[in-house]
Amino acid sequence: MRIVDTFDTFPSNPSIENLRAYYDTYHEIFNTYFPIHCKNKDERLHQAIVKYRTDWDSITLVHERIASLIETTVEKYKKVYQLQFPISVNLIIGAYGSNAYTHRQIIPDITFAMERLTYEEEPLQVIIAHEFGHAAHNIFWNNQEIDWKFVNWNHPYTWLLQEGAATHFSKQIVPGLDESIYFSYKNGEDDWLEFAKGNKQEIIQTFIRDMHSGTASNEIFKEWFSINGGNHFGFNRLGYYIADCMFQDYILEKGELLTLLLWKKEFFIEIVEAWLSNYK
Repeated sequence: MRIVDTFDTFPSNPSIENLRAYYDTYHEIFNTYFPIHCKNKDERLHQAIVKYRTDWDSITLVHERIASLIETTVEKYKKVYQLQFPISVNLIIGAYGSNAYTHRQIIPDITFAMERLTYEEEPLQVIIAHEFGHAAHNIFWNNQEIDWKFVNWNHPYTWLLQEGAATHFSKQIVPGLDESIYFSYKNGEDDWLEFAKGNKQEIIQTFIRDMHSGTASNEIFKEWFSINGGNHFGFNRLGYYIADCMFQDYILEKGELLTLLLWKKEFFIEIVEAWLSNYK
């Protein structure tokens, strides 16, 4: 694993011009970040310049802590799952788009946007473990020498398995925390999980209706997996709760490894449909 730390080259007095120079220095990272994870670039840059002044102390604290927490996370994955990560981990200061993401690779690099992360240690540990969980999921698959053409990356059921796996891994690597942290990546935000648990059947039924209504995949992603969703219930990213419920049910039925490898099943879509049908 290689950590690419861009903090020291971030401009001390950000302007549009010197921000663009910063992005050019790490063009391979930001050529992915802006088109996919932080759109409306020019508008966001003007807004970000104002926010940096308010958030700089927090950004600095995140930077002081994140590298050591990444190293601790990698060691835990090695101890618990005998995994190593032959990847680059990028530490950037973005323009308030995504807080963290894995890249679109078989064994994916990971980027953390420090302006969008909390400096509080436990939730920061969890989001690190979650993103490494996505990479771990792909490594498990790759180690089985499975044909990657089996995976339909743009299908919402694939996202359910991915987020279920990453949430599961985060609970194994950083165990024993308040349960809501594994979904919110913040302290003291229990309302989301309380709502999800109290309305589980209605939430899953609504997800099923969206799936069967002809709603485009990108709209399903926005509503159920993005911080920009939440039109149905007023809470975004409820797809993560569905994903965790599905993943944990399948672990009880099939065990951890077979659940991680559900993609390889020829009838993967039907397997997920069968689980969802329990809540119709």
